[in-house]
Amino acid sequence: MIAMAVVFVLTLAIGVPIVFSLGIAGAVGLWALDLDLITVPTRLFTGMDNFVLLAAPFYILAGEIMNRGGITVRLIRLAGLITRGVPGGTAYANVSSSVLFAGISGAAVADTAALGQVFIKGMPEEGYDKNYAAAVTIASSIIGPIIPPSVIMIIYAAVTRLSVIDLFVAGIVPGFLLAGAMWLVIFLQARGGRLPRSQHRVERDEVMVMVRDGLLVMGLPALIVGGTLMGVFTATEAGGVAVVYALLVSWLAFGTMDLATLWDSLKRAARITATIYLIIAAATVVSYVLTIGGIGMMVQSFAAHFAGNPTLFLLALAAVLLLVGTFLEPGAAIVLIVPMLMPVTASMGIEPMQMGMVVILTLTLGLITPPVGVCLFVACRIADSPVLPIFRAVLPFLAVELGVVVLLVLVPELTSTLPALMR
Repeated sequence: MIAMAVVFVLTLAIGVPIVFSLGIAGAVGLWALDLDLITVPTRLFTGMDNFVLLAAPFYILAGEIMNRGGITVRLIRLAGLITRGVPGGTAYANVSSSVLFAGISGAAVADTAALGQVFIKGMPEEGYDKNYAAAVTIASSIIGPIIPPSVIMIIYAAVTRLSVIDLFVAGIVPGFLLAGAMWLVIFLQARGGRLPRSQHRVERDEVMVMVRDGLLVMGLPALIVGGTLMGVFTATEAGGVAVVYALLVSWLAFGTMDLATLWDSLKRAARITATIYLIIAAATVVSYVLTIGGIGMMVQSFAAHFAGNPTLFLLALAAVLLLVGTFLEPGAAIVLIVPMLMPVTASMGIEPMQMGMVVILTLTLGLITPPVGVCLFVACRIADSPVLPIFRAVLPFLAVELGVVVLLVLVPELTSTLPALMR
């Protein structure tokens, strides 16, 4: 396992894509354990051969169709309508747009890229610092994988055999807690006129159109969660329904979808899906080597130090995962780590939904922190600004988001009550 870890770190350090780093490291691990290398292709296909993962491309495609169908602009205008006229109004609108956009994309990077083009470039025109505009966009982007639908939750469900819809419902409260924490930071920063008032102007006859568009957009997550809970369709089938709904809204209601746009959406969704599946497949090889190498016993030995204190164990685990998330993509980290943790957390009596939300949120925070923070670097490119000043502006938001993680650890009812009620 040491040889595998060394190879993985070295290949990442020299810039090898994470898929190949994981694959090469897994092969080295098999070789070090004197196992047949034919296991590599076998495990690659086993990692992708999971019915739950079939839902991922549907949700990704639905998000792409809605985004390319002019949804982003409509969500931003609706958020601006809600927050206009108050100090820091556009910063509030930035976070509010992420909440609305989370119900469409389910991915933090997509949130940063789509909303960043508007807010990172537009907020400085109202008097905001460019780095602050980027920081708000980056920090709020992690709401995307928490509020349903969420591709990361689909991966987590595939690994743990938990219900996808239970995970979706469990993410609602944490998602709004994240938004509330960010709104609190903006409120404190806006006191004394330190943040400019929103300059968003809305004509009276536009209000009803904006509200109608917003309701149509938010109908997508409502359809997914509501239809699944009522037993109309499964979570996987809901992905197909979401694609049809996105097409109808973009084509009939908004008139923004044509064959060329649809083809672009299909191509981008295919690329994103292929990337996710390859990462999962390669991570499955490494996970297999870790299991054969006895990592499960090491995890149990570590957990034994927290016997009788699951809260302290979860806090320690969150700290470890926060470090892991700064180096490893969340989907790959879930495939590698979660299978080893589930037996331990079950024996400690930790509620599965609480465990899932703590793991997903903590790993997702790695997307906004160096050295491998994808959202951070996407925003840096949009803002044309160095990493350090933007990350300094992110720190107050990161602090309250870590506070939300601690709150989820201390109060398991925040993640378990809503799924129980829905069941």
